[in-house]
Amino acid sequence: MISAPSSGTGKTMLMLGLLTALRARGLAVQPFKSGPDYIDPAFHLAASGRASFNLDSWAMDAGRIAAHTGGQAPADLVLAEGSMGLFDGVALPGETSIGASAEITTLMGWPVVLVLDVSGQAQSAAATARGFAKLQPDLPFAGVVLNRVASPQHEALIRRGMDPAGITILGALSRQGNIEMPERHLGLVQAEETTELQAMLDRTGSFVAGAAGLGRSLALRQQPAHCRAAGGTDGAGHPRHPRHHRDPGALRCPCGSPEPDRRAGPEITTGRQLRDHGWPESADTLVVTLDCGYDFRTLPPQGVHIWWGAFLGMAEQITCAGPLAEAGPRIERLRVQVRADHGWIMDIYLLRRG
Repeated sequence: MISAPSSGTGKTMLMLGLLTALRARGLAVQPFKSGPDYIDPAFHLAASGRASFNLDSWAMDAGRIAAHTGGQAPADLVLAEGSMGLFDGVALPGETSIGASAEITTLMGWPVVLVLDVSGQAQSAAATARGFAKLQPDLPFAGVVLNRVASPQHEALIRRGMDPAGITILGALSRQGNIEMPERHLGLVQAEETTELQAMLDRTGSFVAGAAGLGRSLALRQQPAHCRAAGGTDGAGHPRHPRHHRDPGALRCPCGSPEPDRRAGPEITTGRQLRDHGWPESADTLVVTLDCGYDFRTLPPQGVHIWWGAFLGMAEQITCAGPLAEAGPRIERLRVQVRADHGWIMDIYLLRRG
């Protein structure tokens, strides 16, 4: 699990660099993403050549997580990218817990590689690393990768702090050679919209391969990985997956699968798909994401119910439900109010007919 104390420390840069470099060596690497992020998995796919899957301990029970991880093609190595900080999650527990990356790594037994932005500090970085390594006693902690190291002297000072703290340094990435990832927050830049994507991945792969210790990364695969949960299946023994529609504007639906079991579950789509193609004939229930323009208004409302929520799982959570003809206008008014109050909105809704 590639994680960090916070966002913006270099998790994605290290993740993409490792995926690209290991793929160049002929290794099959299966990527995963902690949380419901649909942007990073598209970059994982471009770097590794394999579809990346979301693992979310807030939205998914332990059996579903086991089914996602255990149902993929054989690989030489598994790499998962965390979200935000290692222990960060939402306020209210969901299916398994609060959605923190630490919950996934503990459940799966995957060792944590903690990316530390060491700019502006030296020996003090060891206190941060030791705190993350020891806060949760059953957390499998492999070591740290130092990011934005200013010089060999800077690295030597950091090592002086890490050695007595018992922290393994897996690699060090220099500040001068650092590569900035495009801004991906809330989908501002997606993989298909990134100019010269392959060139960026190649540079990142070369940079990480030369500095982050690929040999140590490969050694971690010798540690036993496991899941402490039973597999999630339906009554016939098939993994439970939602169906989803691919949208070039979305690329990957949260908690989605590129080869879903079409015998069960709702269909996941986007507002644009709903507006342009209407209600899929094969589904009675839809989960709609990325609707920026009230695209449910394009549907005939008769016999359709809607369940809408914004900031789900957060203290600011807002919900509204009812027949589409009645609830739709209320949702439109709520969205206007929420945008005015917060400056932004993250929402999703479920539609059911019949």
